[in-house]
Amino acid sequence: MDTVPTSVAIGPDGSYYVGQLTGFPFPVGGANVYRVPANGGLPEVYAEGFTAIIDVAFAPDGSLYVLELAKNGLLDAFILNDWTGALIRVAPDGTRSEITEGELFAPGGVVIGPDGNVYVTNRSIFSGSGEVIRIVL
Repeated sequence: MDTVPTSVAIGPDGSYYVGQLTGFPFPVGGANVYRVPANGGLPEVYAEGFTAIIDVAFAPDGSLYVLELAKNGLLDAFILNDWTGALIRVAPDGTRSEITEGELFAPGGVVIGPDGNVYVTNRSIFSGSGEVIRIVL
């Protein structure tokens, strides 16, 4: 299974955090976020168990937001047209919560705005129907 990096964010510690999209067979829970030290050290798994990561972003409180393109896997996306996405908050203590259950469909990007809200591009692969969703935390 070949994997590709899809996103990078600078964490509160100055390290780089890289989201991963797994290759075929696109296993559910098979994607990781890696921490790459800014000083050139070796990458290490920071958080694991994600599916089809498309973007990552940090909030001012140190929480990592992980955006999944297709939370039930890319095989379900392509075969069953199940493009249900997910935005998952990983708190600084490692606890996780899904922020947008059932709201996202093929999301493409996430950013934390200067107003403290989260903005997600939604329906990103469908011509003429894309949108930006604001999520008030």
